[in-house]
Amino acid sequence: MQLGLLVVVVFLSSMDLTGSSKVVKGKRQRRISTELSQGCARGCDLCSEFNGCLRCSPKLFILLERNDIRQIGICLPSCPLGYFGLRNTDMNKCIKCKIENCESCFSRNFCTKCKEGLYLHKGRCYVTCPEGYSAANGTMECSSPAQCEMSEWGPWGPCSKKRKLCGFKKGNEDRTRRILQAPSGDVSLCPATTEVRRCTVQKSQCPEGKRKKKEEQGKQDNTNGNRNRKDTKDAKSGTKKRKSKQRGAVVPATSASPTQ
Repeated sequence: MQLGLLVVVVFLSSMDLTGSSKVVKGKRQRRISTELSQGCARGCDLCSEFNGCLRCSPKLFILLERNDIRQIGICLPSCPLGYFGLRNTDMNKCIKCKIENCESCFSRNFCTKCKEGLYLHKGRCYVTCPEGYSAANGTMECSSPAQCEMSEWGPWGPCSKKRKLCGFKKGNEDRTRRILQAPSGDVSLCPATTEVRRCTVQKSQCPEGKRKKKEEQGKQDNTNGNRNRKDTKDAKSGTKKRKSKQRGAVVPATSASPTQ
């Protein structure tokens, strides 16, 4: 009889414990649910008392700030200095730049702005510009000669040789361009402004050469003409002298035969 009563008491006690545990569990779930849904900052869709925001509104970025051993999430319209924004379908995140002394970056390993006093070169930060580079136009960005701003090449000039445009078959032709902007105003850092190449043309005689040749030909013709006229004059003079001698010659008289 006593054993039976003991069994009944144990059974009723276990029923009370099970009911109370269910009540406690329900209260705990309601408390956690309340923590995740109430008291979130503006722009935060889901938050926790221990870790701050867990999910931001679609247009905002979540930034995780470390506080001792905890990471607390906050929602921002844009990422702060030292971070870059990465958008995806799940959630937009602010990711820390990994470049040393970088103030703003495009990706983890490409800086777009260095901390004050440092020079930016190819996504990295330097105390001074690397050898062969200089700060461009008073900025803190290093540039090379290849980054000079140049005009377009002009047309090729005429083929010439020793400043002459005729009297040769092979010569040179050139073209030029202008420096529009040089790093730090130093034009010596910019590439060449003149380009030269070989050229071939149909050989033609220079006009002055033609005139000279005509003059020489004329002189030769005059010389030959003078010589011919002189020869003609001398020939005529010789003919006259021969005729004069013939007229002045005495013809011997023939003696008349005696008449018988």
